[in-house]
Amino acid sequence: MSHSRYDAAIVDLDGTMVDTMGDFVVALNRMLVDLSPRDFPDNTLDSVTVSRMVGKGSGHLIKSVLNHLQVQSIPALLAIDSIAIYEFAYARYQSHYAAINGQYSSVYPGVSRGLLGLQEAGLKLVCLTNKPLAFARSLLKMKGLDGFFSEVFGGDSFERKKPDPLPLLKACEFLRTIPSRTLMVGDSSNDAKAARAAGCKVVLVNYGYNHGEPVRAIDADGFVDSLVEIANRHLHK
Repeated sequence: MSHSRYDAAIVDLDGTMVDTMGDFVVALNRMLVDLSPRDFPDNTLDSVTVSRMVGKGSGHLIKSVLNHLQVQSIPALLAIDSIAIYEFAYARYQSHYAAINGQYSSVYPGVSRGLLGLQEAGLKLVCLTNKPLAFARSLLKMKGLDGFFSEVFGGDSFERKKPDPLPLLKACEFLRTIPSRTLMVGDSSNDAKAARAAGCKVVLVNYGYNHGEPVRAIDADGFVDSLVEIANRHLHK
């Protein structure tokens, strides 16, 4: 383990360490009820639909949901100013998500053992997610994962989010590592594109969200079924 090709790892959160789809679906459907109880009954959105929208931050998620409903010609949305409804929807979503954060989610198998393996290999770890920072920190603490990371960066920590390389470059600065010696661990094209642009290697999990698209079609340096496999297969020269 002492001859790892990396000095640090940047690890994504949603779809990589924690299956948070339940949280997204519950918060979004409660938001829709607030928008119009008559037009948006509970469970309007299912996990398959939501999985195609998550991964690029809360703002993108809310806009995607509203666009999805407008395509379906929901009268209540078409009759309301789009900016006004977005601002209201975003505020209600944030409120609902804060209330249920972590309650409908679960840690994927092998995550704790995988993170421990990375630490034992001598890697410094940070969590980098497009999720708002406050939600990310709360979730990691609730799931007992916060102790693995020297720092957590969220979608509101920097001027731009993944797939822009800026968050990865900033994470490398914090870690005091060079990108070529830093591994990105994620579940989607956002992670892979950001890693490629930043100069980091990237390993993706097979079980994540990836906007509803096949993860194996992404340009990555490896794919794993569990974070445990990373320490076993991808760290050595």
